[in-house]
Order: sequence, then C-alpha cells, then structure tokens
Amino acid sequence: MPKLEFPKGFLWGAATSSYQVEGGLHNEWTEWEKTTAVKRAKEAREESWHDSWRGYGKKERNPEFAEEASDPNNYLSGIACDHWNRYEEDFDILEELHLNTYRFSIEWSRIEPEEGRFDDEAIGHYKKMIASLRRRGVEPFVTLWHFWLPVWVAKKGGVASKKFPERFARYAERMAAAFGSDVKFYVTINEPDMYASFSYLLGFWPPEKRSLRLHYVVTKRIEQAHKLAYLKMKGIAPDTEIGITKQFMSFQVLRRTPISLLTRRFADWWWNYSLLDRLMGYQDYIGFNYYQKKIIGKDTRDQTSIVRTDIDWEYDPESIYDALIALKRYDMPIYITENGIADAFDRLRGRFITETLTSIHQAIKEGTDVRGYIHWSLLDNFELDKGFWPRFGLVQMEYATQKRTIRESARIYGKIAETNTLDG
Repeated sequence: MPKLEFPKGFLWGAATSSYQVEGGLHNEWTEWEKTTAVKRAKEAREESWHDSWRGYGKKERNPEFAEEASDPNNYLSGIACDHWNRYEEDFDILEELHLNTYRFSIEWSRIEPEEGRFDDEAIGHYKKMIASLRRRGVEPFVTLWHFWLPVWVAKKGGVASKKFPERFARYAERMAAAFGSDVKFYVTINEPDMYASFSYLLGFWPPEKRSLRLHYVVTKRIEQAHKLAYLKMKGIAPDTEIGITKQFMSFQVLRRTPISLLTRRFADWWWNYSLLDRLMGYQDYIGFNYYQKKIIGKDTRDQTSIVRTDIDWEYDPESIYDALIALKRYDMPIYITENGIADAFDRLRGRFITETLTSIHQAIKEGTDVRGYIHWSLLDNFELDKGFWPRFGLVQMEYATQKRTIRESARIYGKIAETNTLDG
C-alpha cells in the first residue's frame, strides 16, 4: 500500500497534566487522596483492573498489577514523575522523538495558592518551561484547568459556586497576559462533561457528590467559566486559539431496533454534541479526546475474541474514524488532544498508534479538518483514581528511581512524526 501523507504543518505531540506528573502539589485532589487511599486499595482487590488481557481471548491474572492496585501507596501521588524539576529531561525526549507539540497543564494551585494572590515564582517557572519548548521547536499546547482545584476554591463551593466562572476567568486572563505570544494554543477546561459526571453525578471523584441538580448546576458553571475566560483572554491575546477538550465516544448498536437507534441518537446528542453546540462562537477549534466506543444495548459478541487493554477497555483503533466523521457538521479545525491505551508491556501500543492514525488519515481524506494528534501520554503517570499502576506512557517510568525509558512504540510514533507519513 502507498504511504499515507498527513497535511503540511500537522502537529505531532504527547500530553501530560500537572497533578499526574509534576509532584509536590497541594490541591483538592491531594487532600482527597489522603483520606481515600486505603479505601480504594481495598476496593481494588475486588476489581478486574489487575487482570491483564494477553492477546486474543486469553485473560491471565497479573500479580504485578494486583499487588500495585492493592497497595494504598499506589493512590498517593507524591512526587509522581517529578516533572516539575525534570522537565528538561522530558523535553529532550520530545525532541528525540521528533514531536513538534506538547500538551501540558498549568497547576492553578501553584499559580494562585490563596484567593487573589498570584505567585510570580510559579508563573516564572512555567514561562521557563514554555521557553524551553520554543527553543526545541515544540509548540506549547497549554491547558488551564484539567480537573484539580486549589484548596481555597474547593472550600468556597468549588465549581458549583456562583463565583466560580469569575474566579476561573481571572486566573485564565492572568495566564494569557503572562505568556503573551509565546503560547498560541489554549485549552481552557479539560473534559467538562467527565468532570461534572464523575464528581457530581456518579460521585467517584472529589467532592464525591451524587446529585442531578448539582450536575446541572456545575455543567452550567463550566460553560459560563469557559465563555467568560474566552472573552477575557481574547481581549489580551486576540491571535491565540482557544477551546475546550471534549471526551467523545462512538456509540454503536449491534441490533438495529427502533429502541436501540433512538437510544444511540440521544446518547450522541447528550454526550457528544450538546455541550459543543452551546459553546459555539466561543471556540476556535474542537479539542478531541477519544479512548473507546460504547455499545448500546446488550453486548452479544463473543467476548473471548475481543482484545482488551490492561484496564479492560476494548482495543479498537478503528472506531475513532466514526467519531471524527460525525464532527464534519461543525466545519471547524480539530485537534486530537488525547488518545492512547494502558499497555504496561508495550505489546499493543505500536500497533494501536499506526492503526489509529490510519483511521484518522481516512477521516481527513473524507473531509474532516484534523490538524494534530497528541498522544496520551508522554510518561507513565498517576492515573487519577487508579493511581500509578496503569501504564499509558510512550516513556516507561520507574518511580522508585525516576528513570525514564523510551518504549519501542514511542520509536514507531517518532518515525511517523519525523516523516509526517505513515506506511500504508
């Protein structure tokens, strides 16, 4: 087959977020992890996360996963990847892999540790990081709020507070002023739908609320916060490109019954498009996070024939095509800001990257305006409520020594980035 060429100027990158890699933080989540680590370790002993799927249909118990997931220390972020101090080493890896963009998040709790008090030293540190990326020819793709709040914001009502949009917009405006023309791409808020659902509907994440009313309120506050921040940031830096990142799913039916088709249409609207529609006019691009498809109705497939990743998600690099094609309706630039798999032994990741990019290329060929692919993640890191044991990184982390080792799958990805082409 012929080589598949990507558009000129295509962005090739990897992503991290502050809480998951920086280390040494004090925010709402670091407070939460202290009170929940023992509980989550106990619950993990009953979960299937530490069963590793080895190839087609063969599921084997993995003692390493089970041991890590059952250890309370797994759920304490600590120094994480010490990225705050080792960013130059990590940026050298970006350069070695020929990646030309890096998505990372600013830690709000470092910038504004107390209401109205902005830390110039922390701002200066991020400016040094941005300058270091620029020297390497790497485009910074900056996220302002991934999921974690400063403790003072959480104590004052968090996202549900009427003052949250104003508080967030003030912080966002300050960052735009500080970074100026050195940052072209901003993500204001990462996966607002995930945050609202997991924190205020399902109660899995802090502040562990379960309320339809609060879920609605928080969703509205996030919309208001993004719109206000967008306007304030554009007033300071009109040439920046600003958006949110949405987690998208490809909803699929196995049996085309009227009920299943109607359910799929509702799920598409509610999860994929409703928030996006309400933010039109306040986005310069669509930030596209994608991890898995969702089967509507009972999954009647032979489960032994399905390949799964370490955290039991179905290996399915083709379905990203359907989700991308559906976004043609918006006629907007799309940046794939997260996509990856948990694969500690690097058995699937190289193939996953090439097959995913083949699907993306097909969507581009059919008219979807995809302008970049940012893999999750650069490093193995602290994967939120699951802790350290899931391994999503292009780079393998040995946390005890902080040793970084570039995986073979990263070399495969780096070659694609270097040439801007994919072998068909």
